[in-house]
Amino acid sequence: MVAPPPDWVAKLTPSGPQGSELLATERAKSNINIDKLSNFMFGKEALENNAKILAILQSEKVFDKSQNAFMGRVEKFPVALARAKKLRQLQVKHNWSIEDYRVADGLISEPGPYGLHASMFLTALRDQGTAEQHKLFLEPAENYKYIGCYAQTELGHGSNVRGLETTATWDPADQTFVIHSPHLTASKWWIGSLGRTANYAVVMAQLILNGKSFGPHPFVVQVRDLKTHQPLDGVYVGDIGPKFGYNTMDNGFLLFNKVKIPHVNMLAKYSSVDVKTNKYVRPAAASLVYGTMTWVRSTIVLQSGQTLARGVTIATRYCAVRRQFQDRDDVSNDVTENQVLNYSMVQFRLLPLLASTFALHFTGKAMMEMYTQNQDRMKKAVANTRRGAGPEELQSGSDMLADLHATSCGLKALGSTIAAEGLEVCRRACGGHGYSQFSGIGSWYADYLPTTTWEGDNYMLTQQVARYLLKSARAVLKGKAPVNDTTEIFRTFLDAQDKGCAFDILSNDGDIVAAFAWRTSYLTFEALKHRDVEKQSWNSLLVDFWRLSTAHSQYLVVKNFYDALQSSSLTYELDSVSITTMHQLFRLFALSTLEKEASEFYSSSALTVRQIQLVRTKSVMQLLADIRPHALRLVDAWQFPDWQLDSSLGRKDGKVYEDMFYRASQLNPLNGLTVDPYPESDVLIKNDETGRGLQAKL
Repeated sequence: MVAPPPDWVAKLTPSGPQGSELLATERAKSNINIDKLSNFMFGKEALENNAKILAILQSEKVFDKSQNAFMGRVEKFPVALARAKKLRQLQVKHNWSIEDYRVADGLISEPGPYGLHASMFLTALRDQGTAEQHKLFLEPAENYKYIGCYAQTELGHGSNVRGLETTATWDPADQTFVIHSPHLTASKWWIGSLGRTANYAVVMAQLILNGKSFGPHPFVVQVRDLKTHQPLDGVYVGDIGPKFGYNTMDNGFLLFNKVKIPHVNMLAKYSSVDVKTNKYVRPAAASLVYGTMTWVRSTIVLQSGQTLARGVTIATRYCAVRRQFQDRDDVSNDVTENQVLNYSMVQFRLLPLLASTFALHFTGKAMMEMYTQNQDRMKKAVANTRRGAGPEELQSGSDMLADLHATSCGLKALGSTIAAEGLEVCRRACGGHGYSQFSGIGSWYADYLPTTTWEGDNYMLTQQVARYLLKSARAVLKGKAPVNDTTEIFRTFLDAQDKGCAFDILSNDGDIVAAFAWRTSYLTFEALKHRDVEKQSWNSLLVDFWRLSTAHSQYLVVKNFYDALQSSSLTYELDSVSITTMHQLFRLFALSTLEKEASEFYSSSALTVRQIQLVRTKSVMQLLADIRPHALRLVDAWQFPDWQLDSSLGRKDGKVYEDMFYRASQLNPLNGLTVDPYPESDVLIKNDETGRGLQAKL
């Protein structure tokens, strides 16, 4: 234990005004009804349920967060495992649903050793397994008798799933699959929950029949003994070591030396090997083999808004408490320092991110609704065409599957990029204290960063979006396109491109959406010209495709935000001030995005130079001023409890400096060590009050 401070230190308080006073004043500037806005976003019942789950977690000692910032990785992992076990025990005790479990996991806010088991392993078994396989694998996995992971990425291959080197060779003699790692680069790598925890894995491996590869397929493979938890024969498995973040998760490596598994271990809901003929039974729709990844990308879109909102909440609250310098143009001779949030440069950095949190929230809800509503129909889709030689063939499955796949790819890339880059902006907006672990942003940022890479590198995914848009554009030109939003905006563009457009973005929200749609259409047909007419190579157009995907995804976010504000429930669920502010947030997100992409809106003739100038000098700056008084109540509406944020800077009561000093002086175990500082002495620690038994001598 660290000795308490002397009385004279304990009596000190921050210089006035106090943080609690400043935040109270901030909240008084706005009359947005926080509860109504929160209920509109999340639902009253869900919020009440979240509060019950929070109370349960806070009552368990194992979830105490006071030492999180001070532990190294070897200390963190056993604690994370203890928390994961307790979380599962609580799920059983309180009969929590899957959604309840996810809420609890979000409140704990650290990647746990069961993370991939509870998400991708169970999802893969559920979505890609047969009824027989559900009995064999899913039921024990749901009861945590099997602890699993999803082993796809390899040391030498990440985004290129088709290039995976692990093989699953069918042996007709004994009707088994032989799982093998032919090269070092075939080692599964980055696999969450595999390093020390999992005893089973869904392994993506190249199916080999009679010497021919049929591409990657999922296989259920046991990797550790269920009693001793030691690796099985022919299996080499372990943890890959410390990462930039995510260090409470045991990401692992995995190699196989001709490990045999039964025929039933190939997940066969969509494709299989016939044991009588030894022939491959093709899936009804090839894209369904990758359904697990589509689901995960959809959840990433949903989570991106909340992820960013944590950072925005912390930064906005702290910038309302923090005071620096005087306003040089203030004529009142007020010598007090100005709140940082009053500076227009800080507002310009933070408030568009605040708007982004709402834009991503409504987009995520729309994405999950799209996934849920179409899941059953997607499974019935039939694809009889073979993959063409080019990477942008006209048909690669049902139109529905292609639309969902492209949407999930594009929005995953855009949403996670906005969230990751936005968290760093939030950290820097907190000044020097943003670099402290006590800010609550740094560790969260480090843990979130891999989201921009896993489930498809964000830059690579943009090729999938571009391929879909080019296919859709070709279908529109041939008059054979299905009716959906993408083909409709393409038709609108083609009908009006000769006479031009006249979008009133300064006063008409619908025209803002139309301008984003026009830009997407223009870039699509430009890319199509480069590819089909000018015959440019796919590789030479990758930057164009990235820009196209970004444009299309930005259009989708703008449209989804706009559509959410057209809901009939808006008028009776929210007060008039909240409704007005939500429309202002929509305009701020859309117009600040438009300003950053101004060259494309101009080159596509969607906007004039004068309109762009007015967006920059008038609209955006006025919106910042309009939203500024509501900033605190808007972040409060996200309903993050202090326990979840675990942030000195983001405390709801504004007691920033008191909390930082307490953590540094009283919770910090390093202050319990008395060291010998002299180089000629071999003594390192003179006195250890921490009880950790650290090395005392060289």
